[in-house]
Amino acid sequence: MFNLILFGPPGSGKGTQSDLLVSKYGLVHLSTGNLLRSEIADKTPLGIEAKNFMDKGQLVPDEVVIGMIDNCLELHKDAGGFLFDGFPRTANQAKALDKLLELKRTAIHSVLALEVTEEELVKRLLERGKTSGRSDDTNEAVIRNRFAVYQNETAPVAEHYKAQHKFKAIPGEGTVADISAALGEQIDKVLERQRKEQEAFE
Repeated sequence: MFNLILFGPPGSGKGTQSDLLVSKYGLVHLSTGNLLRSEIADKTPLGIEAKNFMDKGQLVPDEVVIGMIDNCLELHKDAGGFLFDGFPRTANQAKALDKLLELKRTAIHSVLALEVTEEELVKRLLERGKTSGRSDDTNEAVIRNRFAVYQNETAPVAEHYKAQHKFKAIPGEGTVADISAALGEQIDKVLERQRKEQEAFE
C-alpha cells in the first residue's frame, strides 16, 4: 500500500494533479470535504454529529473527521493506497492520522507540496474567477488571505513530515504534464525504496 498526501494552496492545480495521480497509481482519492458531504447525505452517526457542529457554525472536531477517514479506509481495504487531499491541515491532525494508519499497519509514505508563488496564484484565481462563478475567486484581498491562511496552517504539518523525511516540495508552475512528471518521479523513487525494503525483509 502506498499513501500520499498532496498539498497545494488554492489555485495550485492540486485537483488536476490529484486526478492524474489517482488514475496513474490506482489510489483512492480521499478528500475530507467529499467524505463529510457523503456522511451527512447518508445520515450516518458521524455525519449527523458533523452536521450538528456545522449548523452551529463550528469546525468539525478532529476525532469526527478521523472517524470518517477510518470508515473510508475500512471500505477500501484492498486499495493500492490512498491520496489524502485537504487533510491533515494541522500538526495535531497529522499526529492523529499517523496513529490511525499505524493501527491499520500502514503509514504515510510521501508528502508532496505544490509550490506556487503568491503572485502566480492571484493571477490564476482571478482568471478562474471570470468563469468559475465563485465570488472568492474575484477578490484579490480574499485570495491573498486564503494564501496566508494556507501558509500558516500547513507550515506546521510540513515540519511534522519533514522530521520524518517524507516531505518534498515540487514546483507547481509550468505545464500540467511537467508538474505531473515531477510528482511521478518523486513517487516512483519512494515506491522503488519501498520495493527494495520489502525484498530485503523477505
